[in-house]
Amino acid sequence: MTNTATTPSNFIALLRSMRCVDSKRLPREGRETTMTKQLAVDIGGTFVDAIIFDSETGEIHLEKASTTPEDLTEGVIESIDKLDVSIDQAESFVHGTTLGLNAVLEKKGANTGILTNEGFTDVFEMGRYDRPAEDMFKVPYNKPEPLVRGRNRVGVPGRMSAEGDVVEPLDESAVIDASDELVKGNGVESVVVCFLHAYQNADHERRAAELLRERHPDVSVSISSDIVREYREYERISTSVIDGYIKPIFESYVDELDGALGEAGFDGSFYITRSGGGAVQAEDAKSVPVHTLLSGPAGGLIGAAHIGEQLGHSNVIAADVGGTSLDVCVVQDGSPTVRHESALENLNLPVLMPIYDIRTLGAGGGSIAWVDNGLLKVGPESAGADPGPICYGRGGTEPTVTDAALRLGYLDPENFLGGELSVSVNEAYRGIEEEIADPLGMSVLEASRGIFDVTRVGTVTAIRQITVERGLDPRDFAMVAYGGAGPLFLPLVAREMNISEIVIPRSPSVFSAKGMFMTDVVHDFSQTYLEELDHVEIEEIEAEFERLEREATEALADDGFDDTERELDRTAEIRYRGQEHSVEVSLDDVSSKAAISDRFASVHQNRYGHQMDDPVEIVHLRVRGRGMTETPDFGREETAAGGVDLDEDTREAYCFAEGEGVPFQVVDRDSLGSGETLDGPAIVQEPTATLVFYSDQSAVIDELGNIVITTETDR
Repeated sequence: MTNTATTPSNFIALLRSMRCVDSKRLPREGRETTMTKQLAVDIGGTFVDAIIFDSETGEIHLEKASTTPEDLTEGVIESIDKLDVSIDQAESFVHGTTLGLNAVLEKKGANTGILTNEGFTDVFEMGRYDRPAEDMFKVPYNKPEPLVRGRNRVGVPGRMSAEGDVVEPLDESAVIDASDELVKGNGVESVVVCFLHAYQNADHERRAAELLRERHPDVSVSISSDIVREYREYERISTSVIDGYIKPIFESYVDELDGALGEAGFDGSFYITRSGGGAVQAEDAKSVPVHTLLSGPAGGLIGAAHIGEQLGHSNVIAADVGGTSLDVCVVQDGSPTVRHESALENLNLPVLMPIYDIRTLGAGGGSIAWVDNGLLKVGPESAGADPGPICYGRGGTEPTVTDAALRLGYLDPENFLGGELSVSVNEAYRGIEEEIADPLGMSVLEASRGIFDVTRVGTVTAIRQITVERGLDPRDFAMVAYGGAGPLFLPLVAREMNISEIVIPRSPSVFSAKGMFMTDVVHDFSQTYLEELDHVEIEEIEAEFERLEREATEALADDGFDDTERELDRTAEIRYRGQEHSVEVSLDDVSSKAAISDRFASVHQNRYGHQMDDPVEIVHLRVRGRGMTETPDFGREETAAGGVDLDEDTREAYCFAEGEGVPFQVVDRDSLGSGETLDGPAIVQEPTATLVFYSDQSAVIDELGNIVITTETDR
């Protein structure tokens, strides 16, 4: 059984102040009652975004600081310091970070060992020998070097059957010898314990972990049964290895940040967002850090779903463009799409856990443009925060998307980042000329336009992969665009895809941090079932669901939610016999086997365009328990009265609708009030983001302060 539990989000600390959640800090009744502020910080590849919300006054204050790769804690504390508030008034702190993901992608994790069954030490390296799509037709093909080398994988006697019965007792002396070999002999810092069929019976894994911790208390230990309790040995060991690989690094970072927060006077609850939504206490996140791989983007997806609900859009494309990457995800029927199995890009490593179905491109404001055999390319390498784009004047020499935006006229060199950063215009133009324009025989303007074109094509392809390739028409979706570079770039993408409405929320550059205030409490439970529907009775299925629901209910009750505040959702992974992959089917309000079969057939028809006569097989049963929470009413922030003089300022910039440079209206966002309309081409400026839209687009400011852009289409 998988128990992926999500503890209360940071704002629940205020809403449920009388319901104490375990914390290594003071219990709530022992804290000052004046703690009304909620703090959130999101680390990106280029900037750290910090936001603080006062639930008593409704005031919001946000700041950005440069990411500090050598010491991430430094950037976090700097961003909080810039908020200029007393941190001891914060009831809670929620944090989003991709520290673990970056460690895996860059192969900078801990020296890791695997303890498994004798004779199965090569399962992790053999895998399923799947080739990534980009290497499908390469001859020869060399698999990437595994995260755990062969000499760091040790097998011990002991075996469980697929039903969870002991076939061979665990050899405890062999476990001790293996631990000495790994730790003393090979210097591993983290040991992953993954035995066959531990999803049915975890006794051997738990005993081995106990022996390891007794023998080598300073070594991190990850056991698969604490991470995922589902079948498929390779996927389970891969997920566990990723957890062990990042665990020492993650633990060290959380401890260092926690200490720095404490020194600054913070005495509230510390949470970290999870890849599949929700937040978990920092101490619990240290136990299973694999659940935080996509911690950073999760807040933005929750916020995008919330925006969609406010505007009456149940189907939304959430798109986040930061300084280093672009993340896109589909929100369908009001919820971000969740996958229970995914793969880490570039490593072909499967991850068996709930995770938002996010497509990530190396296409952000700091993505480097380069020429490869006469072809213009953008990313995936990024200039990051240090040295950053050429125009930052910090020693960067390679042109980026931001440098191109400056040449296209979209950015004001006199008011960059609210005037905090002096821009080196001539150096940026020279870099584009030397690295892109001259090698391709074009002008600097043409090269800059080309950089945007290449980035646009890659973004459109990523969005089509999660929409068109799954039978979804992107024209049926609204797009929520956020991140520091989202408003600058995504209206261009919306034009390409005929998306008729694109929403730019307030404070888009820190929207992911803002979304962290909007999460519910979620507990996920699952059980591998593997039975043909015809061979079981509905009462047996019902009994399994009820058992999972009891566990979910108990978990939510422990968090302080009563019957009126809890929701339980039933789903199952189902397939036709003989199929490898299954589809997730909602089984709420289903009371017969015939109804299960009909609902599965309908989902299969919608997904693949056909049904089959083969027997139906249930693979996994899942229950999601949700503790329903109120969300802060960010949309009611004070807006301007309207009536701005739209002819007050203009600047020539490149219009993709006209194919040439034309005058753009330039407006400060703070001057736009509810109901105000603005025809393109126009540039809307705010201190940490710039919105650009074109002559075939227009904008209206809605009553919540969002800028809603519509595009003329032929649809």
